Amino acid sequence: MGVDTINKLVPSLKGKVSDEEWETRVNLAACYHLVAHYGMSDLVFTHISARVPGSDHHFLINPYGLFFDEMTASSLIKVDIDGKILDDTPFNINPAGYTIHSAIHAAREDVGCVLHTHTTAGMAVSAQKQGLLPISQHSMMFYGRLAYHGYEGIALDLDERERLVRDMGDSIAMILRNHGLLTVGSTVPEAFRRIFYLEKSCESQIKALAGDSELIIPSREVCEHAASQFKISASQSGLEWPGLLRILDRKGANYRD
Repeated sequence: MGVDTINKLVPSLKGKVSDEEWETRVNLAACYHLVAHYGMSDLVFTHISARVPGSDHHFLINPYGLFFDEMTASSLIKVDIDGKILDDTPFNINPAGYTIHSAIHAAREDVGCVLHTHTTAGMAVSAQKQGLLPISQHSMMFYGRLAYHGYEGIALDLDERERLVRDMGDSIAMILRNHGLLTVGSTVPEAFRRIFYLEKSCESQIKALAGDSELIIPSREVCEHAASQFKISASQSGLEWPGLLRILDRKGANYRD
């Protein structure tokens, strides 16, 4: 579907929503484009959501059927916690996306963005019994802060939400067994930064396990120290975001529409 066609189907919402909501829409649309840019998309079958600032558990999610690099700020769909679409849109939402994202947004007031992927490396690690190993500096970001949720089939059953929330706890990321990866953040840039490095952690692990030498795993004390260092530096999670937007702008991406 071309950009002009999308814009005709979904008129611009700029100036028709609050400045805060528009900024969230632009950042979320940019996040979709960046996930596609870095090869982490899966046709139309994963999803990223963002809480609408100042709302009562309203969140934005992708129109089902658009590819990630077709996403625009105006085409993102606003829904309430019960899944009711609040925008005038010709599109629907992914039911599995609603199940996962509504669960976390309802339970975690600290979460502004939920990001879910089905990458090859993420799915591979999700199928490994030991989960993510602390064998790279990137993986230390998630040491003691990573949750796991057992596979129950495609996430269409609403009663799975209770178990998703239970397993997620207060973690910053979760590996969905035999499925993929999920990160959360207080902002869209923070959730993207975490998925970027969780993906790199999984890629490193798959390549390391493909070798025939014994892995070096730092001591628990070192791993916890590194994890605490990442927590201290969390305030820097937005440093790279303006540069990432410049990458999209140089490509002529239409995420701001």
